[in-house]
Amino acid sequence: MIPAVHRTGLLCALTATAALLPAAPVHAAPPASVLHFGACPDSVPTPPAPARVECGHLSVLLDRSRPDGAHLRIAVSRVRASGPASERRGVLLVNPGGPGGSGLPYAVTKRAKLPERVRRAYDVIGFDPRGAGASAPADCGPMGGLFDAPGPDPVPENRTAETAYLGTLRRTADDCARHVADALPHLSTTETARDMDALRAALGEPRIGFLGVSYGSYLGAAYAALFPHRVGRMVLDSVVGPWAWYDFDLLQSRALLRQRAVFFAWAARHHKRFELGADGAAVRTAYQRVRDGLATHPVDGFGAAEFDRAVYRALGRTERWAGLADGLRAYLRDGTTGPLRPAEPFDDAASRTYEAANRAVKCADGPAPTPARITAGIRRMRRLDPQPVLTGMEASVCAYWHHRPPHRTPLGGPDTPPVLLIASTHDPVTPIRGARALQRRLPGSRLVALHDDYSHGVFASRGNTCVDGTAAAYLLDGTLPRADVHCMGPGLPQP
Repeated sequence: MIPAVHRTGLLCALTATAALLPAAPVHAAPPASVLHFGACPDSVPTPPAPARVECGHLSVLLDRSRPDGAHLRIAVSRVRASGPASERRGVLLVNPGGPGGSGLPYAVTKRAKLPERVRRAYDVIGFDPRGAGASAPADCGPMGGLFDAPGPDPVPENRTAETAYLGTLRRTADDCARHVADALPHLSTTETARDMDALRAALGEPRIGFLGVSYGSYLGAAYAALFPHRVGRMVLDSVVGPWAWYDFDLLQSRALLRQRAVFFAWAARHHKRFELGADGAAVRTAYQRVRDGLATHPVDGFGAAEFDRAVYRALGRTERWAGLADGLRAYLRDGTTGPLRPAEPFDDAASRTYEAANRAVKCADGPAPTPARITAGIRRMRRLDPQPVLTGMEASVCAYWHHRPPHRTPLGGPDTPPVLLIASTHDPVTPIRGARALQRRLPGSRLVALHDDYSHGVFASRGNTCVDGTAAAYLLDGTLPRADVHCMGPGLPQP
């Protein structure tokens, strides 16, 4: 999973979030490609005055090969540029990642973190990609038991467990086929990129600026491959590499192992604070005691699967490491799991949509791995470490997907204009290797690397003046740096 932050068919049950976004997103006749903005649903926060957010929807074809077919409603939000017309640079579409992340509130939350001169120059546009949020939300029903609590241990340790694991993947794929139905093959990144261009046209813009984080970088590269002449200034942050999703998931899992070892050593350096051990090996032993205990005796529905999800979430952002260490200590002291539990329930409506859309998009983006490759991959990971974190391996389900595309989503290409890529050198969620690989597909592009940083999400997120200044200058004047830029990060945090 690439964080951002889900029993009827997609076309039959598109849940409304407010009167503005009523449940009737499928139309028999194609409406005009226009946007009418008004009030936003409650899920969209109110920006500080005098800024104002407005929301609307855009109707697009579900299947573009059938012009007389069903339509979907894409939920859109906008916060206008705060500066005068003389400073305006156009629109900046933003995407928070996923796949499956809701972008409707992101126009407000991300804009608030952007440098002021960027806020003055751009109308910031958020949107929920098809299948996500309020844009025809995907629903895979029980998803093979994904939302059961406690869930089964996600790391199979023997052949019997591997067979059960594959069975869960098959049931998940069957649930998605049953509930999402005919829409399943049309929830791809390519189709979302086409929706972006329909949104550009509806806004009356000859080109669009774009800021994509995590999966948003993959979406931006797909848009650039399809519409290179429509690309304005594009910033791709925390870059997903140009590989098949299953290959990326494997790369991420290995990076998470490296990051977890760094976390163990960090907690040991602060052993007086966390009391987990004075060296990395001792902290790892304490960690394993917690996981083994929860696997054997879950606490109020919190078991091995839930623990691994908490670890996955924490490893991607160093500001969450103290909370993870405190949670390990609390369980070892008195058996409580409160500090490890997420603030929001995993099985709420937003999470269900996210998890369904995540898998639907990944499996619609290219060929699938075979079951034999999945079991081989798990065994390889367990040889690296007997207790890997496999939470982000969503593309494994594609082995049993009912609609398997023959080709991968194209990303970049020789006609793509140069863009700005940004990456943290130790990001375990989207390792910097992906940024370097994508840069080779985007001729003339530049990479801003944040060294000595261990978190996911960089621009207007880490508070680094070198990164933020470089990206802001590019968004404002369109000039890329002469060479790749190297910025220094904050290092590991103090607890």
